[in-house]
Amino acid sequence: MIFNELRIRNVVIQPAQILAPMAGITDTVFRRFIRRLGGCGLIMTEFVSSEGMLRQNLKSRRFLYYTEEERPITAQIFGAEADRLAEAARMIEDLGFDIIDLNLGCPAKKVVKCGGSGLLRELPLLETIFRKIRSAVAIPFTCKIRIGWSDEEIVAVPVARLAEDCGVEAIAIHGRTRLQGYSGRARWDVIAEVGNAVRIPVIGNGDVFTPEAAEALHRQTGCDAVMIGRAAPTNPWIFRQMQEYFRTGVYSQPSDADRYGLIRTYYEMLVGEDIPGSIGKMKQFAGWFTHGVRNGSELRRQVQSATTPLQVLERVNRFFCDCNHPADDTACGALRNGSEGQLASICESPARLVDVRIC
Repeated sequence: MIFNELRIRNVVIQPAQILAPMAGITDTVFRRFIRRLGGCGLIMTEFVSSEGMLRQNLKSRRFLYYTEEERPITAQIFGAEADRLAEAARMIEDLGFDIIDLNLGCPAKKVVKCGGSGLLRELPLLETIFRKIRSAVAIPFTCKIRIGWSDEEIVAVPVARLAEDCGVEAIAIHGRTRLQGYSGRARWDVIAEVGNAVRIPVIGNGDVFTPEAAEALHRQTGCDAVMIGRAAPTNPWIFRQMQEYFRTGVYSQPSDADRYGLIRTYYEMLVGEDIPGSIGKMKQFAGWFTHGVRNGSELRRQVQSATTPLQVLERVNRFFCDCNHPADDTACGALRNGSEGQLASICESPARLVDVRIC
């Protein structure tokens, strides 16, 4: 079966299906949410600034919070000063992460100024950074890159060879250039070229939104693992669907009951853990999770107009109860009886997070 297992030294990634780091998305709640759905072998933190870490920035500390349930887990850092990155890498190791990853792929202007894909144009500096981080930590060290700055500056192969020579142990490649952003098509042919040029594991990324696309990526590139980014928030089942498809040739689609369980479970996790900005995350994810739900535009409207996290949960439960979608009997009963206190207790109970049916 393809993408069955990947080993990065002593870290076993099974299946070889990886959740990409995504700013504003892959916090601890979302990572555990994906882990519980099944099929994801490795998760990664949001990228963290090495400077923010060394200054003990509160946001950086929050990004690096994780639980044992999330293992194996990679922490991704970015920056452009070799000594500062090495010091931040030591902090990552001290925090107990399984792998450290260097971001060489972010196309955002504010990141390119101090690292990210901007380093793809400064290979001598990049070599120094690779060597400094490698000498600073004993845990596995990986990196994630874009194929280059522009179509005229495709550097994936030389960067991968440089990384391998410096002791980097795996490389993930997003098949777009920095100037492409997320437009156009990912160039899987460049990922294949890298796979033929180095001995370290190559992880393919870009334009994988379905199990069929993951299979095509493997067929065309021979990559050792697949990394899923933007598809995960819109279809959190994709990791399990890939496993099912690779094993049987078919995969199941989520029902309305599955979607209700998914939405409610994620929202309950946000409420239960008092995540900063949880109302904003609820509204953000409503735009993704509700596509495919009957009359989903109405649910999105209701969520967007809510003013508190509990109000969002109440509206989600009411929507599925009123629209005759399969929903949780206890929550529906609380709503029908007008018992906001009972609904609040349901939302705050940790046991409910396990009871809700996701699939």
